[in-house]
Formats: sequence, structure tokens, C-alpha cells
Amino acid sequence: MPLLDHLTDSIKTAMKAKDSLQLDALRAIKAAVLMEKTAAGGTDTLTEEQEIKLLQKLVKQRRDSAAIYNEQGRPDLATPEEAQAEVIAAFLPAQLSHEEIEAVVEAIIAQTGASGMQAMGQVMGMASKQLAGQADGKTISNIVRAKLS
Repeated sequence: MPLLDHLTDSIKTAMKAKDSLQLDALRAIKAAVLMEKTAAGGTDTLTEEQEIKLLQKLVKQRRDSAAIYNEQGRPDLATPEEAQAEVIAAFLPAQLSHEEIEAVVEAIIAQTGASGMQAMGQVMGMASKQLAGQADGKTISNIVRAKLS
């Protein structure tokens, strides 16, 4: 089922349940998808990879905002952002655990024979491509940095 169809069904369900928090998050996803489709140079349809990148971007935005609100002592603003991030994350493929990501990174390092921080770019490129949609880029970066240093 295409993302837009799935979103429409989820929006209807949230409206019937009168779940305003979920509805806001779903509408934000739909708006971002429509903006991406109508952007200059955009196509009528988005590939699954483009949809995943868009959803990851939205989750990251919400989590970054929540972190800023928490730093400023505003949990009243951080809580809805975190809840929206969780709603959006539900549309992403299942995320890998820390150990699973480490195993993939170790396999890439062994495959490339990388050693030292100078090979981080090469390992990050391969890991990001292989783990697209299944892991956060920051988590991948932290694991690669730890393994190469």
C-alpha cells in the first residue's frame, strides 16, 4: 500500500478516535509528502527510498525540537514533539538494535579492511547505504567512530 493511501486511512482513523496528537503528526507527514511531490523537479510518485528518507527527516526534526525544549526547561512543548516523532516512526521499517548495527558495521570494516579514522567516510557511506531506513545516521556514525578509533 502506498504511503499516501496508508496515511489517508490512518488520518480517518485518528479523526474518528478524536486523537488530535496523532492527527497532527499524520497531517504533517501528508503535507511533507505532498510538498516533496510538487517540489521543483519532483515526480508524481515517490520511491520507497525517498519516502523513508522523508520520514526519517521528520522524525529527526521532532526529536531535535524535543531535545531543545527539554534543554530550555519546557517539557510542556517537548512531550507533544516526542509523541509526534513516535507516530511518524511507526511508518518507518523496523529499526535495528544497537548490536545488529554493530555487527553490520564490523562486517563492513572487515570487508573493506578499514583501519583508523581516515577510512570513516568510506565505511559510513557503505553502512548508510546498507542500513538505510533501518538505523539513524547519528547512531551509525557513533558506532563507526567507536570501531575505527
